[in-house]
Amino acid sequence: MNFKAIVQRVESLPPLSNATVFVQQLYKEGAENVDIIKLVRIIESDALLTLNILKMINAPIYGFSRKIASVAQAVTLFGTEIIYGLVMNYSIMEALKANTSSYGVTSAEFNDVCHLQSALMLQWYSKVDLRHSQFLAPLALVMEAGKLILVREIEASDYVKDFKNGLKECSSIEVYEHSMFDTTSYYITALLFEHWNLEPLYVDMLKGLDFDNNEGFKMEYYINTLHVVRTAVNVKEVLTDASIEKACLLVEDMDLDSDYFRHVAKRIRAAYEKF
Repeated sequence: MNFKAIVQRVESLPPLSNATVFVQQLYKEGAENVDIIKLVRIIESDALLTLNILKMINAPIYGFSRKIASVAQAVTLFGTEIIYGLVMNYSIMEALKANTSSYGVTSAEFNDVCHLQSALMLQWYSKVDLRHSQFLAPLALVMEAGKLILVREIEASDYVKDFKNGLKECSSIEVYEHSMFDTTSYYITALLFEHWNLEPLYVDMLKGLDFDNNEGFKMEYYINTLHVVRTAVNVKEVLTDASIEKACLLVEDMDLDSDYFRHVAKRIRAAYEKF
């Protein structure tokens, strides 16, 4: 299990789906300039993509009390950036289908972690900065994707059992990943984004999330925001009392309202437990 082999695995991946490539082209001039009619038409041309998006946005964790029945309605309610994140998430998950049991979760549970991270970012940070919450929520949705590359390396090795045991004992997933692979899953997600020519600002933020690569980083505040979310929700702790409180300490370090964060996190947890 080495960094060079991981990079080669990333570089050998095929392009994302046609619908994703077309959607990506619409966003080249910025989310605020997207032709919504074209966006809806492209998404609806892919039946599985449409079904996945409607399924995800109707999940209780996103907090809508009424059913969203169409892509056009979803774009109106969520905005173009959140929809972009959902398209990316679906396409990346389809391209990187993998057995996530090495990280102690099923594929369904891993997908839940991704959506909980995005929902938490959106519902918490929108009170702090609505505009940036809509930019960060899509990244929160896909930032764990690098783990789908790492599990392939783990499953192809003789260290599956050792990795699982080490993960259970470690205090930091990122530090443990680095000890095993000389990199972290967030850095690998950044490489995936570069490989598929996805949002370059996300690439910089993902590399900043790598604990060994964030010194002097200009977007430190937003990296810290993502760190809050991944502390509260991750493959080892999904909105537990302990993980929420650890995240609250980080929120306080940012001079933000930890009581409000705690309230939102527990509200999302309650909705997820019912789901």
